[in-house]
Amino acid sequence: MLTVSGLLAACSASADSGKTQLTWYINPDSGGQAKVAANCSTDDYTITTQVLPQDANEQRIQLARRLAAHDSGIDIMSIDPPFTAEFANAGFLAPLPQDLQDKLTQQSFQGATDAATWDGKLVVAPFWSNTQVLWYRKSFVEKAGIDMSQPVTWDQIIDAASKNGGKVAVQANKYEGYVVWINALISGAGGELASDTEKGLDMKLEIDSKAGEDAAAVIEKLAHSSAAPADLSVAQEGQAGSTFGGPQGAFMVNWTYIYNSYEASNPGFNKDIGYTRYPQTVAGQESRPPYGGIGLGVSTYSDHVDEAMQAIECITSPENQEVNAEITGNMPASVAGYEANGNALQKTYPADLLKLFQESLDAAAPRTVTPYWSDISGGLQSTWHPPSSVSSSTPADSQKFIDDVLHGRSLL
Repeated sequence: MLTVSGLLAACSASADSGKTQLTWYINPDSGGQAKVAANCSTDDYTITTQVLPQDANEQRIQLARRLAAHDSGIDIMSIDPPFTAEFANAGFLAPLPQDLQDKLTQQSFQGATDAATWDGKLVVAPFWSNTQVLWYRKSFVEKAGIDMSQPVTWDQIIDAASKNGGKVAVQANKYEGYVVWINALISGAGGELASDTEKGLDMKLEIDSKAGEDAAAVIEKLAHSSAAPADLSVAQEGQAGSTFGGPQGAFMVNWTYIYNSYEASNPGFNKDIGYTRYPQTVAGQESRPPYGGIGLGVSTYSDHVDEAMQAIECITSPENQEVNAEITGNMPASVAGYEANGNALQKTYPADLLKLFQESLDAAAPRTVTPYWSDISGGLQSTWHPPSSVSSSTPADSQKFIDDVLHGRSLL
């Protein structure tokens, strides 16, 4: 958070230079957003960046507190999809001009548009879209004799790893990433966490269902198998990546950026990395990979709303989506972004992997779009963690608890 002296200095610098300074609050990355901010600064305004906390929930808390206080020090913000509806419903987001909505809707993946929409309107600008695929070690699957050219199930990869001394790396710490896995498992079994979200607190929770039981069975099986990493209950993306890169690495579900995270410390490792569609929860039923990403919102309380809207139009252009993807590994929110700047991404990623990313985005299952997502997510984390505690009764227990939280009968 900027200090008072920092804010005064920023205002003074803006006044002295005669240029508006737009402050963009970004999620931590390896420099992609800062590069795009520089690209989109103009003779009329300069875009500077301030980095939010690493944890998505902490990002939400910091932004929400400042926006609730009508803080004009935020102009543009990078918003995780689950919190878009909450911010829009609270009136924190300035309406996107209709022509910008139309342009973004036309260029963006459907999943990106869905995640950026609340109450029938696009409320944030899709910037990048992330998804997970199943990564595997080619040497391991050759030893295990599993055919990765065909769709595989969670049961198959857990069994293959268990029988051949391998580990299945996932994200199962008590945090948002674990909810991403739960949501993907339930969606892959044909269910969803909640429906009728337009009814607010009276939405229909659907965790206690056959799909919920199928999801719980996968988590229970992995947690009690020899394929479970020792750090399963605290594993986030980085820990999963370390397990996969270790001597027992076999399978891993993780985001697009993981592909280029090994070469610096282990040159040549990528030659042993294979990739395919996210595992099926139920055999024969197409998987629904996770959807992640970032949408850009303009604060209602910004003193420079018009300039900020111009800025996000530039930031979310296919050319700058590609620039961000090349630096960070967070893939574009549009097909055009994959093809921008002379197909620059093709120099870093195999063509079939880029195709898999896009196919997975088309099939991805966003988390429930509701202003009450934080309650749903917190309730799932409280009742499905640790993974070793998950059983056939977990879906029903979690649904009751979340319903109690939503209606004020229990506290998270």
